Amino acid sequence: MRRLCGIWLAVAALSAQADATVAVCYNYGCAERAQVVFADDELEAADARLRQAGSAAEERALLAGVLGELYRISGERSPVGADRAGNLGDWGVHGRMDCIDHATSTTALLELLAARGSLRYHKVLAPARRSRFLFQHFAAVIEELAPPAPLAEPVKVPDHVGLLLFFCDDPGVFADIPPPPVPPPGNPGAQFAVDSWFVNNGEPAVVLPLADWLNGDGPNVQ
Repeated sequence: MRRLCGIWLAVAALSAQADATVAVCYNYGCAERAQVVFADDELEAADARLRQAGSAAEERALLAGVLGELYRISGERSPVGADRAGNLGDWGVHGRMDCIDHATSTTALLELLAARGSLRYHKVLAPARRSRFLFQHFAAVIEELAPPAPLAEPVKVPDHVGLLLFFCDDPGVFADIPPPPVPPPGNPGAQFAVDSWFVNNGEPAVVLPLADWLNGDGPNVQ
C-alpha cells in the first residue's frame, strides 16, 4: 500500500511540474495580479497550434489566436474575464485591464511560450511605448528570427552519380543531385507589436509591425 501511495505521489508531482503559473495584471497599472495556473494539456494545445506555422508570418497569425485563448482561460480563473477592448467599455469594472496590464501580461505569456520552445520564428522583447499628444500606450513586442532549417528527408544521391564520377570524373553530374530545401521567406530583425488591449477578453490579439503601431496604427478603440 505504501508503495502504491509513493507511486501516486510521484505521478502527481510530475503532473504538477508540467503546469505553469503566470502573473496576470488587472485593475490598471498592475494594481493587482492574479496567479493564473495553466494545465499542461492547455499549454500543449497552444504548442500544437503554433507548430503548424511554416513561416514567421504564419506564426504571428497563429500566435494572435493562441494569446486570445490563454486570456480566455485566464478570464475563467481570475477577474480579467470582465476586461473589454480599450478602457471605456469596462470603466470601473473589477478585472479591467489597461494597456500597462496588457503589455505586462502579454509579455509574460509570450515568455512562457518562448520558454517552452513554442516560438520558432520569434523572440520576445521588452514592451514598447508610444506617445501621442498627452497619451501614452504600451504593448508587448516580438522580433522575427532567421527561419529555422526546414525539416526534410536527407537528400538522396542518385546511384549513377558515384559511378560516373568514378569512371569519368565529370563534375557536371552533381547537377543531378536534388538541391536542399529552401527555407521560407522572412524578414529577420523585423519587430512587431502584440497588443491585446485592443480586443475583448478571449479574442485574438492584434499583431502589426512595430513601426506602424508606433505611428498610431491599430483598431480605433477608446
